[in-house]
This record gives sequence, C-alpha cells and structure tokens, in this order.
Amino acid sequence: MKDSASYKVFKIVNTIILLLIVFITVFPFINVLAQSFSSEAYINAGKVNLIPRGFNIDTYRTVAKDAMFWTNYKNTVVYTVVGTAISMFMTTIFAYALSKKRLMGRKFLTMFAVFTMFFNGGLIPNYVLINSLGFANSIWAIVVPGAISIYNMLIMKSFFENMPEELEEAASIDGLNTYGILFRIILPLSKAIMATMMLFYAVGHWNSWFSAFLYMDQKELFPVTVYLRNLIAGATGGASAGATSADNLTQISANIKSVTMVLTILPILLIYPFVQKYFVSGVMLGSVKG
Repeated sequence: MKDSASYKVFKIVNTIILLLIVFITVFPFINVLAQSFSSEAYINAGKVNLIPRGFNIDTYRTVAKDAMFWTNYKNTVVYTVVGTAISMFMTTIFAYALSKKRLMGRKFLTMFAVFTMFFNGGLIPNYVLINSLGFANSIWAIVVPGAISIYNMLIMKSFFENMPEELEEAASIDGLNTYGILFRIILPLSKAIMATMMLFYAVGHWNSWFSAFLYMDQKELFPVTVYLRNLIAGATGGASAGATSADNLTQISANIKSVTMVLTILPILLIYPFVQKYFVSGVMLGSVKG
C-alpha cells in the first residue's frame, strides 16, 4: 500500500524532531569528551564544542601515573560487584515474598518498607550505627546500608505478582519447594526485570561516593569516585593528587571535571548496550498491572 502525502510529511517531520532530540541529548557528552582532551587556554576561552582544541592528555597522564587511582578503581569494581550481588539477592527474595497474598503480615511489611522511603534515622544516627557495628573502613559500610532499594523492590514485586500462578502450582505438583520454584522457574522467566534491576544497582554502587567519604578514612579503601572528587578539590584548591609540578596544575584544573566525568561514566557506557534490550521491557513489565 502506497503511503499518502500527509503520512510522508509526518515521517519527515518526525525524523527531524527525533534527530534534534538525539543531538540535544548527545551534545553534552561529546562536549565533555572534547574538553577532556583540550588545552586550558581553549577551555577557558569557551572555544571547545564538539572537537578538541589544543589536543593534550596531561590530566589523563597525571591520573594514570598515580598508583592510588588504580587501587581505588579496583576497589570500585569490587564494591560494585559485591554490592550488586547482595542487593539483587535481598531485593529478589523480599519482593518475591511480598508478592504472595498468602504471606502473613504482607500489608504491614509492605507499608513498613514504603515508610523507609520517606523517613530515616538521619545522618548522625546512621554514622553511629555503622561504627558500632564495626563496619567503618570496610566494604560493608558501602554495600550493606543501601542493600535494598524499596523503589526497585516494589517494581520487582509487581512483576512477580503478574506472573501466572499456574506455573507455580504445576512446579509444586512436580515436587519443587518454594526455593526451587523461585530459582528454577521464576527467575529464569524474569531475565528482563533482573537485568534492569542489576543495571540500577550497579550504576548506583559505581557512582556512590558519599558513604565512603563518610565512613572511611583510609585512602587505600576509597572508591575511584572519592579519588576523583579529591582530585577536583585538590586541583581547584591549589594542590592535586598525583600532580608532580606546578606547570601542569593549571592544565589539570582546567579540564579535571571533564576528565573525571569521562572516567566515571565510561564503564557504564560500555556495559549498558548489553543490557539495553532488557531495560525498557523490564521496567514496563514490572510497573504495569495486568
């Protein structure tokens, strides 16, 4: 069937609008990348747009030569992997339990969980609690306090509620217990929501810096986000972690923010394409009541 003239116009206009939206979305990322490879004179003059001007890698070289950067980068990878694994396990079992109408106290547990989204003990009580538990200066201060995101749990709970009960009944007749049904039937059918939640948690742990800044005082235990935060503070305040002379301090302070943004988001950008196909379907399946 041949497209009508009005439909052809619609497609052209729609394509133009989408291309503009893509450009507006991508432009800040390209601009940041270009600034990270530009010299301080062009950056301060505001002449860097999409292409690096006065190409240099002084800041990248300074960061890469610092052994502490790689130590903190390794810490971030460990914190992200361990924290995501703990968060996924706890969120999954909590959401699956709350999705069962036969669970005693289900409404109370759900309301109690939602209550924590709006109210918490406060910064000082949390600090005292972490120290009294002996979590200070350890990985547990990073991965345990925020192990369960109630928002993510509610999405996963809604997803489990929409799954056919006949699947579990058939599995139960075949002799599977509750854990067998969850790990052998439910989770293999929940790849979309699991990948989505894993991405949420991984990004959260990767970008987290305040917990480490608050509960740790040993540089060897810092995640890379704290290292980069200190690098920015040092460069803008007159000193730079890893800087060896005053000559490159001016250059470092000019594009340090761009460099830190590139180094922070690069791993997530590399991982995202592999889970992107699950992302939209996972959120929609978990949020639409069918």
